[in-house]
Amino acid sequence: MYYVIMKSHDIRENLATEQYLMNSKQFDEPLLLFYYEKPSVIVGRNQNTLEELNQKYVEDHNIVVTRRLSGGGAVYHDLNNLCFSFVVDSDSEEFGDFKSFTQPIVDAIHTLGATSAEVSGRNDMLVDGKKFSGSAMYTRNGKTFSHGTLMLDVDMSVIPNVLNVPEDKIKSKGIKSVKSRVTNLRPYLDKKYQNLTVPEFRDILLTRLFGVDDIAEIKDKEYHVTPEDEVEIKKIYDDVYNNWDWVYGHSPEFTTKKRKHFDYGTIDARFDVKEGKIANVKFYGDFFGPKDVADVAGALKGKPYTSAAIKDTLDAINTNEYFTNIPKDDVVNLLVP
Repeated sequence: MYYVIMKSHDIRENLATEQYLMNSKQFDEPLLLFYYEKPSVIVGRNQNTLEELNQKYVEDHNIVVTRRLSGGGAVYHDLNNLCFSFVVDSDSEEFGDFKSFTQPIVDAIHTLGATSAEVSGRNDMLVDGKKFSGSAMYTRNGKTFSHGTLMLDVDMSVIPNVLNVPEDKIKSKGIKSVKSRVTNLRPYLDKKYQNLTVPEFRDILLTRLFGVDDIAEIKDKEYHVTPEDEVEIKKIYDDVYNNWDWVYGHSPEFTTKKRKHFDYGTIDARFDVKEGKIANVKFYGDFFGPKDVADVAGALKGKPYTSAAIKDTLDAINTNEYFTNIPKDDVVNLLVP
């Protein structure tokens, strides 16, 4: 395994670097990336950005907003949150199998004293029953990355102000608020690790993951981004992560809205129906899938807005490739009139 320590504290540049290394560089072993950034909100690929955050609060507090390639829900980062990303060959891991990536992180965290840390649900890590990490996954051209957060000491007071979490999602978790569900990892660490900085925390995790005593022992496994790499990364930064159309996009007008939270994610479908046919359909949500859900929208476009037409269309589609682990019958039952 090789590793990269990002120098930037701009989430847009870090995501651009991750995308570039995944798509444009060939490594003969898996790649591990670590990065952390200034206050920012990162929405999932399929989410409606304006509905996921408090735009005024974001603007008043100079919080960066961007969208990632992977699915899942919106997250808040600051400089006390460590991000990790594993890049592997797609055929080495099953899409949606987050545990294969997160269990080694949990095992490393156990050695720091947080022995109640565990992998839970579809893509979370919990400590004492509260979430301190979430992960998301993306696959393309034979490569997959699984990236996630590690909340060491994030300013928790910001989260309820910046994220507008839909009420149905909160109720489905059996909780009263976002604040009651998330926690920082620092209080659960052994006393000797209580004052770790994020870089120190990162370096300890690296030694645990590589099975060495000192990071100096694995310096030959570190990849350094080159000036040539930086030129290509800047192009991705400009074209994607700092591009308003990618980050916010235009939410289409809709005739009807179909929304439901399932165990493996929320699907929010907006149908624009004209003269009895589907003129446009847009899918939002924090679901995962290795394929672009725009394919499903394209298949439905132009079809009569009837139960039979929607069922027939979806019967010909492997919906698990777009809404992973959400049964087809549940998808169909949600979308039909």
